[in-house]
Amino acid sequence: MNILKLTRFVIYNITKINCYAKLQKMDKRLVSREEDYSKWYNELVVKAGLAENSAVRGCMVIKPYGYAIWEKMQFQLDKMFKESGHENAYFPLFVPKSLFEAEEKNAEGFAKECAIVTHYRLQNDPENKGKLRVDPNAKLEEELIIRPTSEAIIWNTYKNWIQSYRDLPILINQWANVVRWEMRTRLFLRTAEFLWQEGHTAHETKNEAMEETIMINNLYADFAENFMSMPVIKGVKSKNETFAGAEKTYCIEALMQDGKALQAGTSHFLGQNFAKAFDVKFADRDGKLNYVWASSWGVSSRLMGALIMTHSDDKGLVLPPKLAPHQVIFIPIYKNAEQLKSISKVVKDLRYKLNEVGVISKFDNRETKRPGEKFAQHEIQGVPVRITIGPKDLEKNSLEIFRRDTFEKQFIQINDSVEYVLQLLDQIQDNLFKKALSFRDENITEVDNFDDFKNILEAKGGFISAHWDGTDETENKIKELTKATIRCIPEGVKSTGKCIFSGEPSEQRVFFAKAY
Repeated sequence: MNILKLTRFVIYNITKINCYAKLQKMDKRLVSREEDYSKWYNELVVKAGLAENSAVRGCMVIKPYGYAIWEKMQFQLDKMFKESGHENAYFPLFVPKSLFEAEEKNAEGFAKECAIVTHYRLQNDPENKGKLRVDPNAKLEEELIIRPTSEAIIWNTYKNWIQSYRDLPILINQWANVVRWEMRTRLFLRTAEFLWQEGHTAHETKNEAMEETIMINNLYADFAENFMSMPVIKGVKSKNETFAGAEKTYCIEALMQDGKALQAGTSHFLGQNFAKAFDVKFADRDGKLNYVWASSWGVSSRLMGALIMTHSDDKGLVLPPKLAPHQVIFIPIYKNAEQLKSISKVVKDLRYKLNEVGVISKFDNRETKRPGEKFAQHEIQGVPVRITIGPKDLEKNSLEIFRRDTFEKQFIQINDSVEYVLQLLDQIQDNLFKKALSFRDENITEVDNFDDFKNILEAKGGFISAHWDGTDETENKIKELTKATIRCIPEGVKSTGKCIFSGEPSEQRVFFAKAY
């Protein structure tokens, strides 16, 4: 090796070492999960460029990178809904107060979270120049509720759509925003305004409505596990936790890394409650008038919070490849325009080949950022695979491929890299699920008395499987004393025993946990 080649070799490797050194230095910007889990979460959401607080109290701005993840979720769920026969529609943001009040349990359940429009115009304030005030002459004849959920406005509409059994079923979904005036908010997990989808279906029979309710809950579980790599427990909510206006609520519950549960999706069997409230009847096959049977169901942008807390680490976001805005990031290391040109040619060819097999990639060739800064950014944003390429790599016809979930690096021949990346993305997706499943299963604890229940709850957290006597009184008392709630009642799993609190007979174990 002559002096010139030796010099280039040293400079190239020093550049790489400096990049990694800067990356390690920048890692310290996130507080650790062990030190302060809540602060870690909030810092990560902001520093990963997912979202930030807005000028409106309790509301957030979802930034492009965060919205790109939500779009991937939305695209896949929308595909699954349509494949199961559903169509998208859109209904008004405003609900007349009289309609909102029609189903009493639903209205009572959401009353404390409602935002209300009372006036429709402002005017100049004569006492404060340059300021505006509500025009007292512009009061609405009827106050409008900004939708916390859409059952009322939708079932008032369905009344016009349904006359006969031939008009059924109606399988409608809408992508929308809703407003629930939360007092304590946290980005993605609980905000005054949030994004969601809400399905509203109308059926001829009780069995059809129930089948729809269960089918959607299974669909949510499929999405959570196969796309989010997030294991969930399926089951039914207790009466206290059932959706206001529903007869039965099915749910999927996930466990976050701090040992708290998160309700990731719900599907409600509404019975005939809303049909009766809005007088929605149909002529059945015998010519008799019957009330329609119904379901409603939804997931929201809190899935973003679930995704973050299920997989991420002290160095930033960790994303399952199926939901990553960019599955592969290419970062060039170069000293001059000629080197960048050579690298760019190789990257362009590889990106084309990756695109052909459905892999989304990005070439980060920004001249305003050094490689170390790029490493840090894409690491905190959880890009699953990072490919670094420099002049020395080109000489060897190889690439350095880094996987975000395990921080492992491999040098792979350029000709083998596309196939390797395809396999690697599948491995990452699978590894994230297995890791989360192992954590979830290790944090499910069976207890048989209330002392053990309290000790496990404080020392370990997670899901606690315990017998419950089925009464609201016992459920409320346990919640009052421990802040733990019944997250899920597994269906079809019978196990006789005695309630951990009252000592009364119990037909099965249920899952308790502290929750978001």
